[in-house]
Amino acid sequence: MVYRILVASYTNEIYTLVFDPEAPSLELVSTVTVGHHPSWLTPHPKDRSIVFTGIEQSDGKIVALKFDAEGRGAVIGEVPSGGADPCALVALETELIIGNYSSGRFVAVPITTDVSQVFGSSRSTLQFDGTGPNKDRQESSHPHQVIPHPTRDELLVPDLGSDKTRRLVRETSGEWVEQGTVPYKAGSGPRHVAFHEDVLYTVLELTSELSAHRFPPLPSEPTLLDTISTMQTPPPLPLPPRCSRRRSSCRRLIRPSRHRTSTEANDGKIGRVAEVRSHLKHLRGMEFGGPDGRWLIAGGVHGGGVRVFERVDGGKGLKQAAEIELAAPTGFLWL
Repeated sequence: MVYRILVASYTNEIYTLVFDPEAPSLELVSTVTVGHHPSWLTPHPKDRSIVFTGIEQSDGKIVALKFDAEGRGAVIGEVPSGGADPCALVALETELIIGNYSSGRFVAVPITTDVSQVFGSSRSTLQFDGTGPNKDRQESSHPHQVIPHPTRDELLVPDLGSDKTRRLVRETSGEWVEQGTVPYKAGSGPRHVAFHEDVLYTVLELTSELSAHRFPPLPSEPTLLDTISTMQTPPPLPLPPRCSRRRSSCRRLIRPSRHRTSTEANDGKIGRVAEVRSHLKHLRGMEFGGPDGRWLIAGGVHGGGVRVFERVDGGKGLKQAAEIELAAPTGFLWL
């Protein structure tokens, strides 16, 4: 069996790769030009052949594409993102949620599976405010992810600029409103979150840390369980600016940096499992795929191309299976 994988990038293109585990090999089979820095991809939950991306520019734009069985894509629609630099998207059943990084604006746009009119005309907007002590990175609100809770009708929005994750719920009118937050220490810069059972894990970009919170339903408040460095030998603070993206739905949380760090919670504490050198420069994005998340694809936005690793040693280690040179990869979507 071969796998087709879409690759977001800091170019003007979205790539399609074919990964053959038997060879093993990675092959570039298609590209589609969409505009400046299509860095994030999210599929339509009712039709995974429809994929949305954000064009990261001051007058942000959202592009919808339709992919055929071979992974060849064509643009079927586009709308303004309602803000600047839409770096995070998630498609729900009937709406696309957008996080505009530079303008701090949350936007919800209706979507359908009709390729002739995939976007609706109405939209709702929330303007976020807030700052942090890091004057270079926290001069205003910077939503860096929009992610639904797996079992509750709640959206979480990590805000790197204001050191909090915002908790949004839907009112009876259908509008999203902020009902709570998960606070972090000043200057930590929450970037991405992931869930496992009743624990919320957060990657803190500006301090290179990982935190764990007990995360009960609203109106209860979260409780901090632990915070650890994502590196065995962390550099002294302040850290240089970095931009690493972590996406994971498995038990172990993966934090991209120069290495791969894997951690898991144990009695409320986070225990380090392993650290594996990726040989990728500025590891920007990665995604598990295949049966039981056997394969991990990762890319270096500043060098090293794209590599696929096999999970070994019960998931504690990684063994490289295939690689390909590719310009500025930032994210992945297994079709």
